[in-house]
Amino acid sequence: MIDLHCHLLPGIDDGSKNMETSLRLAKEAVENGITHALLTPHHMNGVYINHKSDVIQLTEKFQKAINEAGIGLTVFPGQEVRINGDLLQALDDNDILFADDGNRYLMLEFPDDDVPTYTTDMIYQLQMRGIVPIIVHPERNTKIMKHPEIMYQLLEKGCLSQITASSYVGTFGEKVETFSKQLISTGQAYVFASDTHDLPGRKYEMKEAFEKMKSEFGESLANEYKENAKFIINGDIVVPHAVQSTQTVKKRKKLFGLF
Repeated sequence: MIDLHCHLLPGIDDGSKNMETSLRLAKEAVENGITHALLTPHHMNGVYINHKSDVIQLTEKFQKAINEAGIGLTVFPGQEVRINGDLLQALDDNDILFADDGNRYLMLEFPDDDVPTYTTDMIYQLQMRGIVPIIVHPERNTKIMKHPEIMYQLLEKGCLSQITASSYVGTFGEKVETFSKQLISTGQAYVFASDTHDLPGRKYEMKEAFEKMKSEFGESLANEYKENAKFIINGDIVVPHAVQSTQTVKKRKKLFGLF
């Protein structure tokens, strides 16, 4: 199992505070079925700057510590990149890490409570460079929750999306859990990731999320999510699937009196 989004690198953002904690989280990842993890410290989010060269160096150091501790986890350098006006310049400066070595997939974060007005143009600019933005944890963005058509439109433009496993199993509350399920049921999600931090309620729940998905949506979709994660980290093409608007689905359910 591959985790495309986690904060295991020690002492550089709001994730792990030290190497001891990082190794504990790495062990928990393996216990949860994770074999490979993309390390994605926050970058350019207004609080944290984690330059590409620094993340690569720290990842190499962390992998050495993992190996010495006998933990069966392989890690790769990445970033959780906040959408911002300096992103294109950072790309020009070769200061951005992608989910894959071919620079196809970018783990792109929005502010918790907003989707900036320039998002559509920025997505277009990224796509003109051959980049596929993967919108991380849209199910926890309060603006997207209020206006779910925003996510639908981004996916229609060719973006992908990543749901946090803990959101789907209810760790962030019933509203986030319900919205996560809506995004999954309408085809508006492609992968699970842990988004693990060393914080209360930010632990590994990938195994639980996949078991729940098998129960609610079937094993085929769970396998698709796992394969998509593999495609992304290898830089292979993830074929977009048909998406439905959550608003359309809600209206249809009301029409047939389902709630």
